[in-house]
Amino acid sequence: MGDGRSEKREMEDWWEDRSLPQKIAAGIALGILGIAFLALCGWMLMSLWNWLMPDIFGLKTIDYWQAWGLFILSMIFFHGGSSSGSNGRRSERKRKRHLRQAMQDPESMPINLQEPLAQAQSEPKPE
Repeated sequence: MGDGRSEKREMEDWWEDRSLPQKIAAGIALGILGIAFLALCGWMLMSLWNWLMPDIFGLKTIDYWQAWGLFILSMIFFHGGSSSGSNGRRSERKRKRHLRQAMQDPESMPINLQEPLAQAQSEPKPE
């Protein structure tokens, strides 16, 4: 079984051994494959919609670009408009950090949140 570092080194060596025209050709080929994959995704979404939705829910069929619009709209709704997952995790950590600070120091909280917190702290706790 190979070591992860040696495999990575072999890949780097393979890439470094390629000439500039070979690297450019590889980039163009990857770009074409990426575009073909995206086109296939749009076509699959359109085909699935047109196959299932009219029969199940009585909806109209859609064309290719409407399928892409539907895909982008669903990405906005279900991923919060963030194109990168790391940004979402980073903002979640930031939100939790601010919440922890606010819980430790109520004076740093916005005014509209200080009053309910003070009321909740002054109420006797049921035992």
